[in-house]
Amino acid sequence: MWVLVVVTATAYAALLVPFDEIVIIPGVTSVRPANALPVVFGLLFGPAAAWGSAFGNLGSELVGGTLTAGSSFGFVGNFVFGLLSYKLWGNFGPLSSHTTPDFRGAVGRQLLEFLVVAVTVSAASAAIIAWGLDFLGFVPFSTLGPIIFLNNLIPALLLGPPLLYLLYPRLNERELVYPALLSDGAVDTPDSRRARLAAFGLVCVSVGWLVVGVVVSIVGAGAGASAGGVPPTDAGSGVSVDTQTFLGGIGLVAVFVLSALATDSRSALQ
Repeated sequence: MWVLVVVTATAYAALLVPFDEIVIIPGVTSVRPANALPVVFGLLFGPAAAWGSAFGNLGSELVGGTLTAGSSFGFVGNFVFGLLSYKLWGNFGPLSSHTTPDFRGAVGRQLLEFLVVAVTVSAASAAIIAWGLDFLGFVPFSTLGPIIFLNNLIPALLLGPPLLYLLYPRLNERELVYPALLSDGAVDTPDSRRARLAAFGLVCVSVGWLVVGVVVSIVGAGAGASAGGVPPTDAGSGVSVDTQTFLGGIGLVAVFVLSALATDSRSALQ
C-alpha cells in the first residue's frame, strides 16, 4: 500500500510543480490541472491516494518555495480530497451507478455519481484550506474558498472520467485497485443505510460549510468596512473571526466523523 502512496505523491507533485508559475494568488494557489488526480487516484487506490495527495501537495510546495504555516491546512485539505473520493462512491443509493468507476457501462449514471463525488470532495477540500488560511490571516475565506473549489472541480470533471476510462480496467485486471489489494475479508461488509446517510451528510456538510463560510466572511468584511476598518469582532456585527473559527472546527470534525461512518462499499462491486 505504501508503494501506491509514493506513486500517488510523486505523480501529483510532478504535475503540480510545472504549473506553479501560473499564479492565481501569489504564494497561495496557482492553476492546478493536477487536481484531477486526487479524485482519480482515490477511486483507484483508496486510502493510499489520500496520503499520497497530502504528501504530494506538500512536496510541490517545498520544491516551489511556497511552504508556509498554511501548508499544514493544505496537507489536511488534500488528504480529504483523496479520502472522500473512495468513501463516497457507491453510497448514494438511487444516485449511485452501483458499478466500479471504469466508465465502460452505465456511463450516464457513472457520470452523475462522479459529478456528486467531485462537487463534494472539491467543496470539502476548499473549505478546509480556506478556513485555515483565513484563520492564519493570509487570505479571506470568501476570496480563497470559491477559487480552490473551482480549481479542484474543473480539472476533476474534465480529466477524471477519461483517466478512469483508461486506467481503471487495466489496473483492475492486474488487481492493483483498492480493495483488490487487500486480503480476503479485510474490507467489512458495509452497512448500506449508515453509509448512505453518512455520504449524504458529507455532501451537506462540505457544500454547506463552503457556502456558509463565504457568507460569514463577506458579512464580516462588510461589517469591518462599515466600521471604518475596525475588525468585525469589534464592530459589534455579531459576525466575527470567532464565528468562522467555530464553524470550521465543527465542519472539520463532521467531515472526519462522517467519512469514518461512510464504509467503503466497493468491495461488493469487485
